[in-house]
Amino acid sequence: MSQSSEHTKRIQTAAALLAGLLVVGLLDWPWLTWLVLGVAYYFAVDEAVTLFRIGDTAPYPFGAAVWLVSGLYPHAIDVLVFALLIFAALLAYRRKLETRSFLPLLYPTIGLLYVWMLYREYGMIALGWMLVLVALTDIGAYYTGRAIGKTPFSPTSPNKTLEGVAGGVIAGTIGGTIVATGWMEIGFFAALFISLIGAKFSIFGDLFESYLKREAGVKDSGTILPGHGGVLDRIDGYLFAAPALYILLHLFGY
Repeated sequence: MSQSSEHTKRIQTAAALLAGLLVVGLLDWPWLTWLVLGVAYYFAVDEAVTLFRIGDTAPYPFGAAVWLVSGLYPHAIDVLVFALLIFAALLAYRRKLETRSFLPLLYPTIGLLYVWMLYREYGMIALGWMLVLVALTDIGAYYTGRAIGKTPFSPTSPNKTLEGVAGGVIAGTIGGTIVATGWMEIGFFAALFISLIGAKFSIFGDLFESYLKREAGVKDSGTILPGHGGVLDRIDGYLFAAPALYILLHLFGY
């Protein structure tokens, strides 16, 4: 496939995803948001099973149960802890489950549960804030890295540079602060600090996904998104940023 056709496919997929997100955001129906996140969660778990090289099907029923109950119970992380305890009990009792089958219950489950909790507690505006913050961090890192990037950031991702990471964190922090103070009415210094930490976590979410793919020996986490790879390739930054934003909002009393 030519580079131009691949680029065109990438743009078309991005446009379709953005249109879908706009519809979900404007409608702001809790059940629809839960359903869309749940679909993303299914594919993310499926990709994680491959990346972690898990041989049994345990992550699927456990993940499904966690997501279904989290739609009804307000404290989603409690549901996950309960599921992990049940998994550990079954692992010890039957001795037939793979020990690492619990890994998809940590990644991507924790991150997506925090995305859902952000929405339930702070509304669609909080998801918009997170979207802007992570997107600007990603864009800023890409273009700054291309323009002035020279210093390698991590052996996990050789294409990332320290300059690019700095540019991404600055862009995400500025954009996140503007949105947080304007849309969410968060105090300036709290918005600045939370956005800064969220942008940094977003960078490491992307790096962690690169680490998993390198360990698994694959280029992309999946193929469901033409030109973009898998679901995890698109949401990796959010999986780390969402817990940081949620926890820090609580820490600052919001």
